[in-house]
Amino acid sequence: MTETKLRDDICRFGRSLFERGLTPGSSGNISLRLDDGGWLVTPTNASLGFLDPGRISRLDAQGRLTSGDAPTKEIPLHTALYQTRAEARAIVHLHSTHAVALSMLPEIDPKAVLPPMTPYYLMRAGQTALVSYHRPGDPAVVAAIKGLAGRYSSVLLANHGPVVAGETLEAAVFATEELEETARLYLLLRGLNPRYLSPEQVADLVRVFGISLPEQDEHHH
Repeated sequence: MTETKLRDDICRFGRSLFERGLTPGSSGNISLRLDDGGWLVTPTNASLGFLDPGRISRLDAQGRLTSGDAPTKEIPLHTALYQTRAEARAIVHLHSTHAVALSMLPEIDPKAVLPPMTPYYLMRAGQTALVSYHRPGDPAVVAAIKGLAGRYSSVLLANHGPVVAGETLEAAVFATEELEETARLYLLLRGLNPRYLSPEQVADLVRVFGISLPEQDEHHH
C-alpha cells in the first residue's frame, strides 16, 4: 500500500473515530509502521477529526522526525507496544468514555479488564490488560507495557484510555471500537448479574477462530 494511501487512511479512520465521539478534542493518536522501519504518526495537539495527510509526522527507523509536524508525545507508548508485538503494524490510542470509566473500577482484573461477554470482543481484542496510572508521557509506562511481554494486543491505561495494536490500521481501529463497546455493555450490565460466555464457549471460539488469549498461552507453557 502506498504511503499516500496510508496517510489518507489515518485521516479517514481518525475522522470517523472523532465524529462518533470516541476521542474528544485533540486527544488520541494513531501510528503506522512502514516497510522501511519508519513510521507515520499523528502530530501532537492534533484532533483526530481534522488531520491533514501532508502534515502527519514521518519518523525514520530511529524515531527521528523526517517530515511533517512534531509527533504526539505518546510516542514511547507506541514504541513499547511495537517492540513487544512483532506482528503489529498499527496502533490506535483513544480517550474513549466507557473504556476510561472501566479503567477506574475497583473490581477489574488487571490481566483481563473485561469478562468474556461477546464473541467479537474476544475475536478482535482478545483480552485487555490494565496498566496502572502514569501521567501522560511518563517513560515508566514503557516499562509497564514491556512487562506484559507482548501477550496483549490491547492495553488499558488506568484513568487515561486504551492502546490497541493490530496487523493493519483497520484491525486496530475495529479492535479499539470493540473494546469500547464491550466496556459500555459491562457498565450497562454492572450489578445485574448477566450471563457471560462459559469457559467451554470461550474454548470453542479459541479453537474455531484461532484466537490467541494470554491465559490460554499460559496454560500451554
